[in-house]
Amino acid sequence: MRSPDLPWHRSLIIRLLATSILIAIAAIAATAWFTAKMTTRAIAQQQGRSLADDTLIYDTLIGFAATHSSWDDVSPTLADLSRRSGHRVTLLTRDRQPIADSSAGPNLRATQPSAIVDPLRVNPDGKDAGKATIDARAVGPYLLPTREREKLDEYARQVLECMKGNVNVRLTRSPSGRPVVTPEPAGSNCGPKALEVPTPTEAKALQALRGLMSSCLSMKVLKTFSIDPLFTVGTGGEPLPHGVSLEKIQRCLQSARQVQLTPYVAPSALLFITDAEADTPATSISLTRSNVLRIAGSTGLVLLIAVAVTLLVGTRLVRPLRRLTASVRRPVEQQSRVPVGARDEIGYLAMALNDLFDRRETLEAQRKALVSDLAHELRTPLTNIRGSIEAAQDGMTPTDAQLLEVLLEETSLLQRVVDDLRDLAAADTGDLRLHPEYVYLNDVLTQVADAHRGIAESQHVSLSTDFTVDPQLSVDPVRLRQIVGNLVSNAIRHTDKGGVVTLRTAAIPEQFTIEVADTGTGIAPADLQRVFDRFWRADSSRSRATGGSGLGLAIARKLVEAHDGRITATSRLGVGSTFTITLPRARQAPK
Repeated sequence: MRSPDLPWHRSLIIRLLATSILIAIAAIAATAWFTAKMTTRAIAQQQGRSLADDTLIYDTLIGFAATHSSWDDVSPTLADLSRRSGHRVTLLTRDRQPIADSSAGPNLRATQPSAIVDPLRVNPDGKDAGKATIDARAVGPYLLPTREREKLDEYARQVLECMKGNVNVRLTRSPSGRPVVTPEPAGSNCGPKALEVPTPTEAKALQALRGLMSSCLSMKVLKTFSIDPLFTVGTGGEPLPHGVSLEKIQRCLQSARQVQLTPYVAPSALLFITDAEADTPATSISLTRSNVLRIAGSTGLVLLIAVAVTLLVGTRLVRPLRRLTASVRRPVEQQSRVPVGARDEIGYLAMALNDLFDRRETLEAQRKALVSDLAHELRTPLTNIRGSIEAAQDGMTPTDAQLLEVLLEETSLLQRVVDDLRDLAAADTGDLRLHPEYVYLNDVLTQVADAHRGIAESQHVSLSTDFTVDPQLSVDPVRLRQIVGNLVSNAIRHTDKGGVVTLRTAAIPEQFTIEVADTGTGIAPADLQRVFDRFWRADSSRSRATGGSGLGLAIARKLVEAHDGRITATSRLGVGSTFTITLPRARQAPK
């Protein structure tokens, strides 16, 4: 029996490897856990401070750029940020020229900047430039003078007085100085509408802004919407012109604001945040007595678990091996099939042992049957020989030519049985030798027919040939005559007087066939599958009246298989039998 390919996840090696890996992972994880536990908090705190410091630096410099038209006075700010964060803070122009540096250090011109400081295009993560915004602190021409701011504050106080019953109302101030009440006053009876009207300063700046927007929107479109001091676009409920969307207006508005604010803010700059040159204390692991005890305890626990797992896995793996060993060590007569567990290497070993047990049982049964059959086949001729000799000794039978003929016939039968057994033994052990040569098939078959024609005529049986092809094949002619001779001899032996035995050849795709057909008694369907068994005869009484050793068909099958062919039999009771030999075309001589 051939075992199927073993799935990798059932392999014993894979399971042992997986167990070793799990134990190693557990040991490594336990050792690393305490280290990670002790350092995670410090690292998290350090990262939190670093992120907070980076955000503080970026936001501070954006605010500086939004409220200054140049970077001239930024050095004190950088020094303060460096002191607070512990980092070196450097600003370069877009063409990598120095603006200011908090401390001396390596040249950063070839270094990737940490961020770009541009109050008109604020994009902290730097991933989507289309989402950049204008920093609210960049107010430029919208910065309100004191007089306008005070007037708006008065309007805001009136609104708050009107909305004093609303606990959620809040008053905030935009970077330009405009007060903002949230939520907005509901209805028209709460506070003066003047709070929503642009001041002269804002109106002038907004008028200039609309002029800048004319570069991306037509005058006709500009008349369809309004812009309030907080840069909110309003359409008064009217639809926008065809092909114009609110998103397009917003993009145009932002582009115009960037142009308008450019003279009022510092130019964009490259920001570099790097480690300061001064040494900083490194994070370390404190190996205190308690920490050492924890690591030792964890290591011991891991070792204990590893030993337990190893014992458990080893016991489960050894148990079926012990069961197999115990089964094999029993006396031969007490041995039996062993149960098959999981379909792994041990399971396949159990299956192989069971297969070996079955084959041994089969061989033992065949051996007993062979001994019985051989004893039966040899007993009759030996009994006849002994009886004839004893009769001659007692003077009951004359010692003449007839006695010698009987003894010769019986010893010839014994010789034939021994020769047949020798051929079968050679075939079983693979020592059956062939001497192939290229011969014409019909020549060999004609020799067989001529050799048996006299026997057929003596039994009043007609022996005919029907050759449709005559290929030249590479075969052992002696063995081929032996095969066909056995079949023809059996056919004549089992055909009644007046019957016909026919020897045919034919060609089918990729094969040549030789048929021996008779009109004899036929073989019962239940016996047909046993005709090639050793010592089997159609007559259950095992009478030798029809002759033969009972080995001819078994030998014929072995010889045909040695020629890479096969032999089959078909039969109908009272009609006759046909034995067919099939030989491959590969044995045909090249043309």
